[in-house]
Amino acid sequence: DTVPPLQVIRPEPCGVCGSRIRFGKTAIKCCQCQLLLHTKCQEQCPSLCTPRPHHHAWPREGVLADFAPSTPPLVPTLVVQCVTEVEKRGLTETGLYRVPGAEQLVREWKRKLLRAGGALPALSSVTDIHVVCGVLKDFLRGLKEPLAASPLTLLPGAATDIPDDAASDTALRHVVSKLPPANRDTLAFLMLHLLRVSHSPDCKMDVLNLSRVFGPTLVGYSSANPTPLAIMEDTPRQCKVVARLLSLPPSFWRGFVETEQENVAPM
Repeated sequence: DTVPPLQVIRPEPCGVCGSRIRFGKTAIKCCQCQLLLHTKCQEQCPSLCTPRPHHHAWPREGVLADFAPSTPPLVPTLVVQCVTEVEKRGLTETGLYRVPGAEQLVREWKRKLLRAGGALPALSSVTDIHVVCGVLKDFLRGLKEPLAASPLTLLPGAATDIPDDAASDTALRHVVSKLPPANRDTLAFLMLHLLRVSHSPDCKMDVLNLSRVFGPTLVGYSSANPTPLAIMEDTPRQCKVVARLLSLPPSFWRGFVETEQENVAPM
C-alpha cells in the first residue's frame, strides 16, 4: 500500500534499484514497511511486503549480541549479507577492504540496513563492492565494544606476550572460546572470510595487509579515549592480534559456525 507520491527532502537509496533518490525528486513510500522507491520502480516492487515497525529496527549502535539472531551460529544478518556479497563479486578486486568506498554511500547503506532490521534489502544493487566492504567495516567499528576485545586484556596478551607459537595458539583458542557467543561466532565467520580474501591473488591483500586494516576495528584500543601516543603504541599490537587470529587453522573457526541450524552460507 502506498501513499500519494511525496517529494524527497533527504536523499536516500531507492529500495528497488539502489540508486539515490535525489533532493526534490518525487518518490513513493510504502505505508507498511516504509520502503522508499522511485516512481518508475513501482512496477518492479514486490506486491507483498513485511511490515517493519520502527521498534523492530536495529539500534544505531550496541554490542554485537543486539544484532545477532536467536539461533546459532550467532552472526548478524548484516555481516552475513555483506560477506556473501563480497565473496560473490569482490574476490577479483584489488585492495579489498583497503580501498575506501564512497563515504556518503557507505553511510546511506549502513543506515538503510540498520533501519531494516533482520529483513535486509539486497546489496546486489550496490555497484561498487568497496561500498559493501565499507558498510561492514563501519558496522564493526560502530559497536560499543570491539568484536575481539572481550575479555579485553586476555586476547591481545595471548597473541603478543607468549613467545612460543604453539603455546600462543593454545592460549588464543582458549580465549576465543570464552568470548561472548555472538562475538565468537561472528569473529569465526569473519576470519574464514578474511582468509579467503588473503588467498585471492587478485585482491593483493595478504594477512599483514588485512591485519593492518582490521586491527583497530576488531581489537580496539587500550583505553576508551586513547591519546595520539597510545594510538601509536596500540597499533602494532592490534595488527599482531589479528595476524595471530588469522594464523589459526580454518578448521578451528569452522567449528563455531558450521552447525546443524545453519544461518550463514559462506561462499
